[in-house]
Amino acid sequence: MITLVLGGARSGKSRFAEQYAEQTLLPVTYIATAMVSDLEMKERIERHQSERCQSWALEEAPFDLALAIRHARQSTECILVDCLTLWLNNCLFQERSECSWADRKSDFLLALQKVKGPIVLVSNEVGQGIVPMGEVSRQFVDESGWLHQDIAKIADRVIFVTAGLPQVLKGTL
Repeated sequence: MITLVLGGARSGKSRFAEQYAEQTLLPVTYIATAMVSDLEMKERIERHQSERCQSWALEEAPFDLALAIRHARQSTECILVDCLTLWLNNCLFQERSECSWADRKSDFLLALQKVKGPIVLVSNEVGQGIVPMGEVSRQFVDESGWLHQDIAKIADRVIFVTAGLPQVLKGTL
């Protein structure tokens, strides 16, 4: 069961996804994609850590998200990935990324289709504004939109969160 949770910044998507994962009544493996790049990001990560359930297993996967998903005990737990937007940014713009974005995305989509238990994916919807002026920004918005479309095709459920309120785009709550 693949669930994609989309929303803008501070829309409540992560909180919704965490509550959704808890409702499965399964142990949760939280796969974090963020990397500390500055003090503000460090504080943001620490806030997320303090707010989520301390009994959850934690896997950090800033680049190889597919591998982290494969390593999770897929049939006996819920996997929660937060967030695809940061993972995309890491893969597109970090020097340490050895593989191409196309390869990582393809590997990720294959791993998703083989997950045996529930997986909840959190991502920022960034394509609802105007077309960005810079080439790098346009690339990010384009790749994000295409990633979301590819996931939505195979997802059982797609939920858009605005002001903490979930709107079902595909499937049911």
